[in-house]
Amino acid sequence: MISNILEKLKTGNITPEEYVEKTFERIKKVEEKVNAFVTLRNKEEVIKEVEEKVKSGGRLAGSLIAIKDAISTKGIRTTCSSLMLSDYVPPYDATVIEKLKKEGAVIIGKTNMDEFAMGSTTETSYFGPTRNPWDIDRTPGGSSGGSAAALAAGYVELALGSDTGGSIRAPAAFTATFGLKPSYGTVSRYGLIAYANSLEQIGPMAKNAEDLGILYSIISGEDWRDATTIKFSLEKEPSEIPVKGLRIGVLSDIMEMSDKVVKGSIENMINKFSSEGATIDYTKLGYAEYALPAYYIIAMSEASSNLARYDGVRYGFSKYNQGSWVEVYSKNRGEGFGKEVKRRILLGSFILSAGYYEQFYIRALKVRRLIKSNLDQLFSKYDVLLSPTMPILPPRLGEVINDPVKMYAMDINTVIANLSAIPALSMPAGFYNNLPIGVQMMGRYLSDSLLIGISIYMEKVTNLYDLTAPT
Repeated sequence: MISNILEKLKTGNITPEEYVEKTFERIKKVEEKVNAFVTLRNKEEVIKEVEEKVKSGGRLAGSLIAIKDAISTKGIRTTCSSLMLSDYVPPYDATVIEKLKKEGAVIIGKTNMDEFAMGSTTETSYFGPTRNPWDIDRTPGGSSGGSAAALAAGYVELALGSDTGGSIRAPAAFTATFGLKPSYGTVSRYGLIAYANSLEQIGPMAKNAEDLGILYSIISGEDWRDATTIKFSLEKEPSEIPVKGLRIGVLSDIMEMSDKVVKGSIENMINKFSSEGATIDYTKLGYAEYALPAYYIIAMSEASSNLARYDGVRYGFSKYNQGSWVEVYSKNRGEGFGKEVKRRILLGSFILSAGYYEQFYIRALKVRRLIKSNLDQLFSKYDVLLSPTMPILPPRLGEVINDPVKMYAMDINTVIANLSAIPALSMPAGFYNNLPIGVQMMGRYLSDSLLIGISIYMEKVTNLYDLTAPT
């Protein structure tokens, strides 16, 4: 737990140099197999900064944190795991980074991800795939796979990711870690390199629920630089909430879409909730089969618009500069973007084109509204909606990357929260053949602290927290 490290640093039981040296030794031993980082900072610089932060204080004074490579960090390369931004060094910090630095956190490096957050396995990265520390032949999920792998491999206790359709929760489920997709608007997106603005949120990732709550309490809050943030602040860090009397709705239509071994692990988790006094009821989301296509139509449409700026003239990879504007534009984008990013840009452009806009995009927005309406009705009866985080076990490398439909189908359980702006948390539910399985809790809008509080209580019941893979 981060509190233990902070106490040791404060009392001098461990020096900043020992803390950083131990971390870098672990990275040196494992990183060649895992590939969690795109950019790792110089060790001497990190030691010096930790020493300064321990002296100056703060809620995370001197603690190391890994940051997804889609979040702007002043003076530290930020690539979105793409050739298009492979040399980009931001001149400013994202709001969440400013808040972390103010509380004494020290960035150790930028973590690998699916290129421009487009993927579910961290295999579309220009810098090569990240491997799951629990089984290096398998993926850690995506797109925040590098952050999750850095946690599971025992590098750090804290990390940041971003979640557009499950990109925090999928890696958390596949690596036996904790991840929260916050309520839309509670965490500033200023400094997050955009994929799909109406869906994505920066969120905390950690090895236990208590640390997750600390991190969320620090990064959340209104930001004048992000007009989508709301007047929101946590008066105190989320604390343990017993589940006795909690009304839980298990989404049976989502459960049925999951593999047998996954369902079995979630049923065990449901029994634990029940034995602790929660009221369990099986219900249905409704429109579940339409959630995935609606999500991808909206996400790809927004992506095609957001990524239009990378033309090799104003932004991004600019190897080619001879010929007509169309030739230069096409060559730079053709080489600068990877296959999956180009696929989503093309599909998004098609969806938004004349004659198809109403047929696809407007219909997707209507489905989004129907799903939100159904969730509002369910939350009038239940405090929490529960389901598997991911419908399958962590896939092997190469198993889904060449089959886009199969890869997109992995997100069936997670896109619901993004479409409806509600919070969703993934925590470990168990293992099958040493492969992690995660359980997802969704709550009504702005119930983030409730979800974290429940997970703080339940992690002690399951004893599935602070887990490090034996890599």
